[in-house]
Amino acid sequence: MRKKILNILPNSWKLNIQRFYRSNRQNMQYWCSKDGLVSRNRLQSFRNRHLGQRCFIIGNGPSLKQMDLSPLRDQFTFGLNRIYLLFPKMGFSTSYLVSINKLVIQQFHKDFKNLQLPKFLTWYSRDYIPLDRNMMYINAHPGLKFSCFPDKYIYGGPTVTFTAMQLAYYMGFSQVILIGVDHNFKTKGKPHQKVLSKGDDVNHFSPEYFGKGTEWHLPDLEQSEYAYSLANRIFKQDGRSIVDATEGGKLTVFPKVKYDTLF
Repeated sequence: MRKKILNILPNSWKLNIQRFYRSNRQNMQYWCSKDGLVSRNRLQSFRNRHLGQRCFIIGNGPSLKQMDLSPLRDQFTFGLNRIYLLFPKMGFSTSYLVSINKLVIQQFHKDFKNLQLPKFLTWYSRDYIPLDRNMMYINAHPGLKFSCFPDKYIYGGPTVTFTAMQLAYYMGFSQVILIGVDHNFKTKGKPHQKVLSKGDDVNHFSPEYFGKGTEWHLPDLEQSEYAYSLANRIFKQDGRSIVDATEGGKLTVFPKVKYDTLF
């Protein structure tokens, strides 16, 4: 019956209805399932856990190859997507890991499953990665808004870095420091376009990151800047800050600081 009704509607209406249906179906599943309940309870335990402290959000740009990351061993850190490829060189893992991109989760779910650190993964990942003691599913919505209550819902926006900022805010961090957020990609094309890697990855810290045969989405740098500006405003309104210590990064939204002056 639903399909018959959709067939007689204009395409623009169909798209909006389908999006509304998918979003609300996800909400119902998240709020009514045991895994959703466990995830929300775990997320709530992180609220203001790091009140007044600082953290580093580590992007995945090539600039990380030029940096000495050893001082981060004793810092609170958020790693994103395949940051775990850097753990052997670092000699330690990040405090937390965040991933929301479907292609990343589909292709590398076995890697995520084996990571022994607190993981914040989108609700979608439940089809690939069973809930374990280190993991929380997050109810990630599309859109350019900032959620102060990730235990209820969070926004993916155009970049997982933005999602990590919302989690950092919820945890109470007073200062967020970005590194490895180069905001500059050699591979060009339409934002969000799915592409197939034909060789070594030149856009991230490791040639294996999205290596040959890997599918990935091209970035949306313009929308990322909008999302970052939103996060910057929310943090400022609460007397907190986000600063950028990326080596040679192209992002201009946040105040710049020198990485080696932070320790």
